[in-house]
Amino acid sequence: MRLGVTMFATDLSMPVTELARAVEERGFASLYLPEHTHIPVSRRTPPAAGQDVLPEEYRRTLDPLVALSHAAAVTGRISLGTGILLAAQREPIVTAKAVATLDHLSGGRVVLGVGFGWNVEEVEDHCGPGGFRSRRDIAREHVLAMKALWSRDVAGFDGRHVAFEPSWSWPKPVSGPPVYLGGAAGPKLFAHIAEYADGWMPIGGRGVRAALPALREACEKAGREPARVIPFGTRPGAEKLDYYAGLGIEEVVLDLPSAPADRVLRVLDEYAAFLPRFLPR
Repeated sequence: MRLGVTMFATDLSMPVTELARAVEERGFASLYLPEHTHIPVSRRTPPAAGQDVLPEEYRRTLDPLVALSHAAAVTGRISLGTGILLAAQREPIVTAKAVATLDHLSGGRVVLGVGFGWNVEEVEDHCGPGGFRSRRDIAREHVLAMKALWSRDVAGFDGRHVAFEPSWSWPKPVSGPPVYLGGAAGPKLFAHIAEYADGWMPIGGRGVRAALPALREACEKAGREPARVIPFGTRPGAEKLDYYAGLGIEEVVLDLPSAPADRVLRVLDEYAAFLPRFLPR
């Protein structure tokens, strides 16, 4: 089983280039960065994690694709992931070009974690009134449109939320890239995964064992291989990691604090102590 890490990269946290080097030097498999385009100050939507006050890093988040390009430039092995990219809030033609360019320049190391968003006013600033209710359908079409541009020499798309005429778009990604959907277990999410994604990113990793049969069933109904599962943003312990390995999980992404380098490196070294448990023997 591989171990990766995620951190809210901000203008105040450990610089992404330094973090990426440290992650690769210690033997981790991946680095994932989240996305929030902006946080409306009205705060009509309470924090998704149940905090009384939304943590400051949400308002200071770096653009993940730009930040990952810096990580790509100083590393040669680790996977570079979005965890997660808010696909409904992004224009798909431009985003497809940016993702493909990052994958091309990094030698095929991009992993696209995609989510639907929890902040009603943030989503509606991008998608208009009622956009929050439609965000899953919008994200679906945006991902399908991007995948068409990545995979075909001439690609067009005619959907409800996005449409463009047959077009050329290069570079093509080296790796695909694989797409993982974040979100809570449920029939609608698993149907989306079975239709257009490669796997599931359960945030925090709770309830994975109980959800696996339903995920497998959704994939079987779609006539495809079982989706991969990457527990995301979890806090590790030996028992928890062994539990995931016993489920056949291939990668777990551990949560780092959004903080200066001295604090982040202390936590990263604590996490690195788990790596020898999962080295090939």
